[in-house]
Amino acid sequence: MASSPIKPLRCAIYTRKSTEHGLDLEFNSLDAQRDSCEAYIKSQASQGWRALAERYDDPAYSGGNLDRPALQRLLKDVDAGKVDVIVVYKIDRLTRSLADFAKLVVAFDAKSISFVAVTQQFNTTSSMGRLTLNVLLSFAQFERELSSERVRDKIAASRRKGKWTGGTVPLGYRAVNKKLVIDKDEAETVRTIFKRYLELESFAKLVADLNARGIVTKRRTTRVAKYNGGIPFTYGPLAHFLKNRVYVGETGHKDKWFPGEHQPIVDRKVFDAVQALLRSNSIRRKASQTASEALFMGKLYDDRGNRMTPSFSAKNGVRYRFYVSSALLRGRKSEVGSLGRVPAQEIEDYVLAALPSRTPTSAIPQADSRAALQLVDRIIVSRSEVLIKMASPDDLPAAGRTPGDIALPWQSRTTGSSSLIENHNTDNWKPDESLIQSMVRARHWLHTLQDGAYDTIENLAAAQNIHPKVVRQELRLAFLSPSLVSAILDGTQPTDIKRQHAWKTLPLAWID
Repeated sequence: MASSPIKPLRCAIYTRKSTEHGLDLEFNSLDAQRDSCEAYIKSQASQGWRALAERYDDPAYSGGNLDRPALQRLLKDVDAGKVDVIVVYKIDRLTRSLADFAKLVVAFDAKSISFVAVTQQFNTTSSMGRLTLNVLLSFAQFERELSSERVRDKIAASRRKGKWTGGTVPLGYRAVNKKLVIDKDEAETVRTIFKRYLELESFAKLVADLNARGIVTKRRTTRVAKYNGGIPFTYGPLAHFLKNRVYVGETGHKDKWFPGEHQPIVDRKVFDAVQALLRSNSIRRKASQTASEALFMGKLYDDRGNRMTPSFSAKNGVRYRFYVSSALLRGRKSEVGSLGRVPAQEIEDYVLAALPSRTPTSAIPQADSRAALQLVDRIIVSRSEVLIKMASPDDLPAAGRTPGDIALPWQSRTTGSSSLIENHNTDNWKPDESLIQSMVRARHWLHTLQDGAYDTIENLAAAQNIHPKVVRQELRLAFLSPSLVSAILDGTQPTDIKRQHAWKTLPLAWID
């Protein structure tokens, strides 16, 4: 009786090496692994084993994850039914992670794929074989973690001795034979940045000054273009740069710093003066933000997606609050929206007056504008409109509009990013929509006081979340003469009334 023919088994050989060391040799580790696997497959020729010509080699790839090109190709071929047996030199060549190995076993079982390690013979189809694999992988993972700990300890010890252990080379230095060496041209740039910060005492001014001088971040040569550097400084990288103690000849490990082997670029006195100024500016900035009581902090944006930051200016002893586009503060005028600056009181009053009547009464009390503000996700201001985007449980994107958005007509008194107060052209005058809105709001406030909705101006101001002084000044607009009201509606009022805040000091007597 003739024996049944042996079914051929297609064997894929997978090889891996963790480092690049020795790969340039004529016969390297990957070749040695493949030779051993091919010899084992030939010993099983009587069982129908045949090695596939396709090579699955991963040079210089870690076994800690599955993100390897050759392994991914192998898994695709397994899914396509092109492989019957996977052969490796040792189990840790495939993976060193127990979790990843469990995923691979599930994938292999689903396709009835056998798995063989030529130096560690076992059968993955039996429970004992899987137990053996798990034990071996546990030791492989332990070895990998132990190696990682040794590397971390070595780096820490090297840093304590002041040695450069690699990483991103800072501006002003070059890496030569694993040591930091001063680059004379870049070192002069570093000294200039520290010197100019002490002179200007402001990040905003320093960013603009560096842009004017053409000073950019360190240029590098990397595989990924976006990491090549050579771009203008912004606040975050500049703050990190000024705090980098490498420039005074130190090396750091975590939060500790040690004397380094490299030469310093910045004098210690200059560096200490910069740190003191940084701390001082940080304290003043936090204090000014707290004192500003900016209601829309973190919520107000221009129409190009830049967050508008609270700021202020003082003139003749009067303090004026503004929201300024972050792009303008960083010297990126080309990235500023249609409005670079917005008077804080003006935009706050306008939005808070509109919110209670346009939000669900079930969500907030009708007159509680502060509670209504809690329902706002962001406020986008442009030259002609204020778009209020309400918070959504579905985390709707900031771009675009949704049915719950509130769009309000708007005409700011500022003209964009270059000036604080608009210089109007009296020859081509149009009605001041903002002044008209203030006049309507003043009349509304007067009616609420007359109807007894609020006992005092203080209570009204508290409900609107503004200062009582603002309410008293704006209430003057409710007592303007009919002729002056008509002139404001037509845009033909006297020139001095067109200027910002001039109407706050108008006399109450109509004849005056």
